[in-house]
Amino acid sequence: MPMKQDKRTAFILAAGLGTRLKELTRNTPKALVSINKKPLLEVILEELIRQGFNHIVVNIHHFGEQIMGFLEDFTTKLHSGRNDGTLIEISDERTLLMDTGGAILQALPLFSQSEAVLVHNVDVLTNVDLQGLYNDFLHSDDAAWLLTQERQSKRKLVFDNHDNFLGRFNVENECFDGGCTLPNDCKLLSFSGIHIFKPQFFKDFDKNPCYIFELYQKIAENHRVKSELIHPDYWFDLGTIEQLKNAEQWLSLRR
Repeated sequence: MPMKQDKRTAFILAAGLGTRLKELTRNTPKALVSINKKPLLEVILEELIRQGFNHIVVNIHHFGEQIMGFLEDFTTKLHSGRNDGTLIEISDERTLLMDTGGAILQALPLFSQSEAVLVHNVDVLTNVDLQGLYNDFLHSDDAAWLLTQERQSKRKLVFDNHDNFLGRFNVENECFDGGCTLPNDCKLLSFSGIHIFKPQFFKDFDKNPCYIFELYQKIAENHRVKSELIHPDYWFDLGTIEQLKNAEQWLSLRR
C-alpha cells in the first residue's frame, strides 16, 4: 500500500436505497444498476482509478452483500491485470444507514492515513478532472471543497462573498437553514454530488446519522468550506429512471 504522501483516497457513497429508481432497485442496490450494460459502481471505480486514486472506500447498506460480492470480483480482476497498487475497502452500514455525514464519521478510521478524501455519489457521472482538483486541494489551507455548478436545481448551496459555505436554500419554499434571511451578497450554487475534505476536521464529531451539510456548517464556523465551481464536458445525476435513460443515450452518441 502506498505511503501517506502517495495515497489518493476516494469515498464512494453507495449505501442509498435508490427509491427513485423504483423497480430497478427492488432486488438490486442502486450502485449495481447498469448504465449501457455496466454497473454504476464499476463505471465510477474505473474512472477514479484512471485518474490516479489508489485507495477507494465504498459504503454499503441496501443489498450490501451484493456490493461486497461485486467488489470481490472487481478486485480480483483488477489485481490479475497487474494493478495491485489499489486498495478497495468497505465501510459497512448494513445495521444502520448513516446518511451522507454519518457515513464519513463511520468511515473515519479507514481515512487515518489519508491527507484528503474525495467523496463521490455513486449516482453521479462526470468527466471533471478530479485528480487535478484533489491535488490543488491538498495544497490549500481549506477544510473542504464543495464542487458546484451554475445550473437549475430546487436546492441551492449558499456561500458568502469569500466562497465560504453558509447553508442550504430551498428555492421552492424559500427556506434557508443558515439563518433568518439570505445575505445580500451571497452566491447560490448547485451541488455536484462530489466534495473533498481533510479528515482531521471531522474527528471531534460524535458518530451518529446526519447529513453532510450539517457538519460542513459547523466546520465552516472556524475553517473555510469553499465552493469550487466546475465546468465539465458532462455531468449526470442518475437518481431517476428518466435521468438514467437520458445519460445512456447521450453517452452512447458520444462514443
